[in-house]
Amino acid sequence: MRVMQETPLKQPTPAPARIHHYDADQATVLLVEDDPVLRSTLAYNLSREGFRVLTAGDGESGLQLARHELDRLDVVVLDVMLPGISGFQVLRALRAKTDIPILMLSARGEEQDRIDGLELGADDYVVKPFALRELMARVRAGVRRRAVPAAQPPTVLYRGPLRVEIDRRQVMVNGTPVPLRHKEYGLLLTLTFEPGRVFSRQNLLDAVWGEDVIVDERTVDVHISWLRGKLACAGLDAAAICTVYGVGYRFVVPEVQESIVLGSN
Repeated sequence: MRVMQETPLKQPTPAPARIHHYDADQATVLLVEDDPVLRSTLAYNLSREGFRVLTAGDGESGLQLARHELDRLDVVVLDVMLPGISGFQVLRALRAKTDIPILMLSARGEEQDRIDGLELGADDYVVKPFALRELMARVRAGVRRRAVPAAQPPTVLYRGPLRVEIDRRQVMVNGTPVPLRHKEYGLLLTLTFEPGRVFSRQNLLDAVWGEDVIVDERTVDVHISWLRGKLACAGLDAAAICTVYGVGYRFVVPEVQESIVLGSN
């Protein structure tokens, strides 16, 4: 048997992206803003730009509308300070389901607020008061990003409460870092890159250990057990890594807990 050796972790091949063709007449923007004057002003100007505009005045209705229209949305413009469910909570819930561009609006210009929004997965952050032309330009930029499939694989994966920062090799559950060994990280990255896909043990060995290294398939089971334990300690449901008996494993995206989504501001 050949000696096991550390092999560079292969980047999973990204799944085909949903292709959008940039056309303002077909692009849909969801605007979630509780100030009725600002909401109507922005909706009017977005409509003049040719966008289909959906509006909501609070976080809960905005989240429901987003979920209902998810396959048609191109950009979400989301206020932070909303009644009931905050914009950050809506952002977290959406990031568990989609990578759609999300632009945050806030009167709070503190650096930590911007950092919190970006770390939760916001693509852009605009502080009120802002120039209308600048906001329109940022929305158009978001639509263009959505219109063309990324030439490069994503740098961050959002899977429910789980966040995998590929460039930094960092894993977090609900914002809490989870230290993983090289092989544990490789298994998690492979599984989460294509959630729902069933990977045989041999698939995982080839992806993480390398095709030229001969390793007993039970090694995968041991590492999966370690990985589950670490993720569970951080708060991720152990069932997220699902055993497919007689075959291997698959990753099932956990639902965002209702207590997280529906908490108070």
